[in-house]
Amino acid sequence: MNQILGIKKNIKKIKKYKFLLFSSLLLIIFLLIYQIYIYYSLHKKEIISKNILNSFNLIKLYSSYNPNYTTLELSENSFLSVIGIIEIPKINIKYPILSDCNDNLLKIAPCRFYGPYPNKIGNLCIVAHNYDDNRFFGNLKNLNNGDRIDIYDSNNSVKSYFVYNKLEINDSDTSCTSQDTNNTREITLVTCNNLNKKRLIVKAKEY
Repeated sequence: MNQILGIKKNIKKIKKYKFLLFSSLLLIIFLLIYQIYIYYSLHKKEIISKNILNSFNLIKLYSSYNPNYTTLELSENSFLSVIGIIEIPKINIKYPILSDCNDNLLKIAPCRFYGPYPNKIGNLCIVAHNYDDNRFFGNLKNLNNGDRIDIYDSNNSVKSYFVYNKLEINDSDTSCTSQDTNNTREITLVTCNNLNKKRLIVKAKEY
């Protein structure tokens, strides 16, 4: 009798282990699929950004025929305005600058957060995500004083700005958006430090 009870207990244990094993495998498969989806989704946005950049470059060839063509259609009811290009040779990035800033647009390209349009007098604040890789502003931390940042405006003219300060601030600190530039052109690049949840700020100005 004891042997029969022991066998039943072992069978229950085996069933329990099988259930746990099956559940664990399902969870692992789900997490893998989710990671693949996130990776694909982020890189799809990167492709959209590159396509917009290519479109913007082509637009400049025909701007005299259609000066309003810098508004691009993303979907049937979704439009965005490309106001320029940011290029940083040291960290090998080149992206369109979008006129507005929201969660969806930030997944596509750097966005104008505050200040004038590209290459106007004042402090143009540009924000972009940090995915801790080579995309968007992930390598902003590698910039140092003197590094060059090129900004192309909607007329396809370029001005070079040179880094003069790099700092971290709390996410509630908005002092970096100040427009007190003494009647000069400046840019402020903003992204996240994912380790300490602060904002990484790179300031550059035209000389």
